[in-house]
Amino acid sequence: MLTVRLPAEMEQRLTALAKATQRSKSFYVREALERSLADMEDVYFAETAYKQFKAGGKKAIPLEEVMKEYDLKG
Repeated sequence: MLTVRLPAEMEQRLTALAKATQRSKSFYVREALERSLADMEDVYFAETAYKQFKAGGKKAIPLEEVMKEYDLKG
């Protein structure tokens, strides 16, 4: 179980939406988390990978070189 404190305006909007659609507030909180959690994970993992790349001292390959090597068009 998780308890979340929301600003009054946000809770009012959530309550209105739940009433209008006859769904629970929990339904919409789960929906919002499901949609945004994937984005937050992507950002975290990208930042972590970038830090590891920088710490490893490897040289980046310019996109133009990669595209040319694999005969890709932009």
